Amino acid sequence: MLQDLLGKPRVAATKVLRATMVLKADVDCPGWSDPKIGEVVDVGLSTLQRLRQRLVEEGLEAALSRRPSTQQRVPKLDGAKEARLIAIACSSPPEGHARWTLKLLADQLVELDIVDDIRAETVRQTLKKTTSR
Repeated sequence: MLQDLLGKPRVAATKVLRATMVLKADVDCPGWSDPKIGEVVDVGLSTLQRLRQRLVEEGLEAALSRRPSTQQRVPKLDGAKEARLIAIACSSPPEGHARWTLKLLADQLVELDIVDDIRAETVRQTLKKTTSR
């Protein structure tokens, strides 16, 4: 099955890499130690160990595929904070400035204690999804 997978034209690179590591680590391939496999496929020993562990515990299909992301990001700006950002952006800019910049808006949000810290990119993305441009 792994040989067939490697022969297919359109297979994800990570899947090919993992399949190659499993084939090289097979007991029927004498002389392929973990350091040698790591050197050939350019991965660390801990990567090989995790792959072997996942293969044993979860099976071949799980070992070949990527794990779903468990990271959950909490948005910096909820609805009320977005509304405050839009209100600030629609107001007149601070003295000495012709218009609001993303950096000025981010600094203003921090100054007004709406958020602890925020990047200008987050401000840009938030404003982009509204029609108040």
